[in-house]
Amino acid sequence: MKNTIKEMPEWERPYEKCIRQGESSLSDSELLAVILRCGARGISSLALANDILSHMKESSYPGLAGILHCSLSDLRRIHGVGTVKAVQLKCIGELSKRIASAAAKPFLSFHRPDSIAAYYMEQLRHQEQELMICMMLDNQNHLLSERLISKGTVNATLVTPREIYLEAVRCHAVSLILVHNHPGGDPAPSMCDRQITDRIFQAGEVLGIRLLDHIIIGDHRYISFKEQGMIGESLD
Repeated sequence: MKNTIKEMPEWERPYEKCIRQGESSLSDSELLAVILRCGARGISSLALANDILSHMKESSYPGLAGILHCSLSDLRRIHGVGTVKAVQLKCIGELSKRIASAAAKPFLSFHRPDSIAAYYMEQLRHQEQELMICMMLDNQNHLLSERLISKGTVNATLVTPREIYLEAVRCHAVSLILVHNHPGGDPAPSMCDRQITDRIFQAGEVLGIRLLDHIIIGDHRYISFKEQGMIGESLD
């Protein structure tokens, strides 16, 4: 590996390759090198990019996905990655999530659980703790607001109908959809998930604010309580 990009043959340089063949022709390390722009003392941006990706192999999430699971301090431990480059890398990850959500948004339909799962998939599937989001809808199924209800383990002691419906009343919502993630990647609902859903559904029936669905996000997979016929089921 040459010490600088300029020492590489022109046809091997990431910038020139991108111009000549398009961005899809670049490898993961070449894409990173273009974003990083420069390397460190004695190391090119491409060599640094390769080193960053090699560090990801040691984690549970190899490749580019590993960057999403690294903290700023984790990234700064890599030789040649200071605070500025660590921030750049974290921003790449956040940008990728937002691009995925923006691409899915035009197809978002509250009658289609798959479209809701696609909208939240990149935002939630990389999370290392459970998040629960409440989508609040008006009587025409337009989104009024989305609120983070719980961060951490989703259980009956942390997620209560009271806090959810207080938010719903404030927003003048007439129906709700719950979305939360399973960090392990398997979206299959636990008994606790089912109990929480039933409690929230029953409270909503009393208040006249219907729970339409509860969608659990896994790794490129989801489960919809509505699709599975589990909304309003009796657990007695």
